[in-house]
Amino acid sequence: MQTANPRTTAPRTAAPWTSKQAYILASICLLLGVVIGYLARGSSVSQSPGSSAAAAANPSEMLGATPSATQQPTPEQLAKMAAQQVAPLLEQLKTQPDDIGLLTNIANFYYDARQYDDAISYYQKVLKLQPENADVRSDMATCYWYKNDADTAIKEFEKTLTYAPGHANTLFNLGVVRWQGKMDPKGAVEDWETLLKLNPNYDNKARVLELISRARQHMSGTPGGPKG
Repeated sequence: MQTANPRTTAPRTAAPWTSKQAYILASICLLLGVVIGYLARGSSVSQSPGSSAAAAANPSEMLGATPSATQQPTPEQLAKMAAQQVAPLLEQLKTQPDDIGLLTNIANFYYDARQYDDAISYYQKVLKLQPENADVRSDMATCYWYKNDADTAIKEFEKTLTYAPGHANTLFNLGVVRWQGKMDPKGAVEDWETLLKLNPNYDNKARVLELISRARQHMSGTPGGPKG
């Protein structure tokens, strides 16, 4: 599959918005909120040999909560959940300090529990051993975004693309962060168009096309558009 040259430009400084553009952005905040809620994660939690750690990815499920559209675990519950899940892995890590699988699992459990500083710390350990790991670097970048550090998130997403120019999760997330975090719908559209060009069978293609349409409306100052 033909790939494009990786993006290496620094984050853009966008021109000030007009009041009309600001209104249009407000009209799509609900859509973006939904998208932000499921930014794609690339690395998955796997069962380590000899470990009893579960591979559940949903914090509510890991806490044994009853599924609910409104129920969310508290920060204290999330921190407790993370500590319980990583404890056996940390024990294993004492004798296997360079085990990429263990390090990634620990980082992922912290990620799922929204303990982003801890997740970043362990993703960084993986990247010292395997800097080209696109899934891990993209996940670390997403942690920075959730910490409200859009600039570092974009920097790490772009570095991911130097190793894997067509990495779909990275391109999807990068577009969201450019638009939501840097007020750069033009850059977001470029990222999403690259995603679809390099991944024509992308599972969430319809959602990406919808986001492209809405970002273009924001650029042109045209309200309305397709409903979510």
